[in-house]
Amino acid sequence: MRRFGYLNDRLFQVSLALYAVNRLVLKSHLGFLRHSRFDFIWSFSHSHLDDLLLLPAALPIMLWTQHVLDLRKHDSAPSWPELLAHLVIWSVICKFVGPVLLHLGTPDPWDVLMFAVGGIAACAWWRRPLPLTTRNHEL
Repeated sequence: MRRFGYLNDRLFQVSLALYAVNRLVLKSHLGFLRHSRFDFIWSFSHSHLDDLLLLPAALPIMLWTQHVLDLRKHDSAPSWPELLAHLVIWSVICKFVGPVLLHLGTPDPWDVLMFAVGGIAACAWWRRPLPLTTRNHEL
């Protein structure tokens, strides 16, 4: 099993960069698409892209923190139970605690679906089998 890169992982870095670009650039500059035939681009960027990138961008930070605090005893890729635990935690915080208890944000169930899709895709990527040529070099 290969060692997980945590903050050096490429998927994490790309997800974090795309998250930043969406928050700082796309959301503020795609408004002209809102009432065009390409309004689905604005709608997806404005409503769902951040949610899709949440787990790929946040999970490595959380697992690295757990590793530094000696709460995570291995360096392998995130497991499916780890993903599920973080999916539940982030969903409760972002879609119940924030909107319902603190009156911050909107309790949108579609966001939880985007959290799950992004997390499942990321975990599948992180847990993909190594190519045969790479496995031979690790022996």
